[in-house]
Amino acid sequence: MQLTGSQIIAEVLLEQGTDTIFGYPGGTVLNIYDELYKYQDKLRHVTTAHEQGATHAADGYARSTGKTGVVLVTSGPGATNAVTGIATAYMDSIPMVVITGNVSCNLIGKDSFQEVYTEGISFPITKHSFSVRNIEKLADNLRDAFRIAQSGRPGPVLVDIPKDITADTCEFTSKEREVAHTKNLYTMDQIHEAAALINNAQKPVVYYGGGVVSADASELLYNLVHKAFIPSCHTIMGTGVLSYNDPLELGIIGMHGTVSAGLAVKNCDLLIAIGARFSDRVATDVSKFADGAKIIQIDIDPSELNKNVLVDIGIVGNMHDILNNLLPLVNPSDDEQWMNQIAKWQDELDYKPEDSDKVIKPHQLFAVLEKVTDLNTIIATDVGQHQMWASQYCGRTKARSFLTSGGLGTMGYGYGAAIGAQIGNPDSRVIHITGDGSFHMNLNELCTTVSYELPVITIILNNSVLGMVRQWQTKFYEQRYSCTSLERKTDFVKIAEAFGGRGYRAENIAEFEKALELALQNKNGPTLIDCVIDKDESVYPMIPAGKSIDDVMLA
Repeated sequence: MQLTGSQIIAEVLLEQGTDTIFGYPGGTVLNIYDELYKYQDKLRHVTTAHEQGATHAADGYARSTGKTGVVLVTSGPGATNAVTGIATAYMDSIPMVVITGNVSCNLIGKDSFQEVYTEGISFPITKHSFSVRNIEKLADNLRDAFRIAQSGRPGPVLVDIPKDITADTCEFTSKEREVAHTKNLYTMDQIHEAAALINNAQKPVVYYGGGVVSADASELLYNLVHKAFIPSCHTIMGTGVLSYNDPLELGIIGMHGTVSAGLAVKNCDLLIAIGARFSDRVATDVSKFADGAKIIQIDIDPSELNKNVLVDIGIVGNMHDILNNLLPLVNPSDDEQWMNQIAKWQDELDYKPEDSDKVIKPHQLFAVLEKVTDLNTIIATDVGQHQMWASQYCGRTKARSFLTSGGLGTMGYGYGAAIGAQIGNPDSRVIHITGDGSFHMNLNELCTTVSYELPVITIILNNSVLGMVRQWQTKFYEQRYSCTSLERKTDFVKIAEAFGGRGYRAENIAEFEKALELALQNKNGPTLIDCVIDKDESVYPMIPAGKSIDDVMLA
């Protein structure tokens, strides 16, 4: 049948299982939006306050549901506003299809109004970029975009579509949705070799990351860890995969990880890295990271092998296939000698913050949050000290329940991600954890949560400074607080009310607990809780950049 380009876009989105689009209209995508008006019973469009918010929302939707997020923005500034969100998704391997409008083909290259070279701009931060110049290729380019975004190591794909393509017509034939696949590059000899190392190890450690979440392999990881009785630690992207209360779970590894996890990796004789990439925030000094151990790395992306740390066995492929083949070959164990040593480090060396009833201490705030929220609650954070406290203390025990910008470290990520998570999980409560610095970057999205009556709860850890940067200035720049002591006069409670939401302020833990109780009762729109904390409250433990666990700071 003959369809316009805009109709083809809508039909392919439905063909690919899309039910929600995040975006912002503009001139070059008017034809598409006109068609979406006719498809509104099948395709929900969520209009955010800003295109960056739309990309973060699609990202949060994807992380929390496992589906591919979809973004639609116009050309020029619409596309460039989306760049940070695309880069955020790229760094954390989040499946996303971004459709950008462009000026008509006859205007391209003539410095036309709102024209930019979107394909070139996006090339380094996408798995692939398409620039459609022939309507006959539009449907297959879109299908390929979804296939590429979902296959192998997930990531964002951009499809740039000139306005005249959206109005042209061609013959369209619907196709079955292609199932995403991952190419297995490992051999069974590698699996047997890895199993032998695990069975012979006296002091093994599992180090896992976001790849386990992407692969929905939490249960398989749990089975491996508990069958072989192996202590485990995780990156910030792996938060929620294993329970914080699991006796074999050591917590976060790296710059702000637990001392016991760092010492376990330092002293292990076998490190099994699963869906983790040895980033500089984890392997802070690669020369001393598990330097006395054999290393097995299991990953979906062959380019990650031996990139940051040299490994003895690199197993590349579908994590489900790998772990399902590995598990039967691993011997059951209940040897507690190694775990007893780690437990001693936990007791004697792990950082233990002090409680207070006069001021809000971050660990107490998250203890309250864990106590009054259920397993299905989703936490989305911005970036900074609050992000580290959240990952250390939030107690998430379910994969896809902790959303944060790990690789790019994007301040302003959290509120958009919370919106996407709430849209994708309407029966769950979504808590947005932020700092006053990060919230100034995304508070405009309050209008989105109000407009769509999304019961997102925002908790601001407000210290009136740029906390993480200031902490570094305290430790390494002789307390020269250049541009970090902002002392802004923003009244966040009034801002929440001005947008049409609810706002509360808390200055001690009792006031916070009461405010949170009221916030949880509000199911018809957003609530904000402004939590005043000390500007000198720091994140511990802390390993200085380029140093090792031997240099950890606890005060």
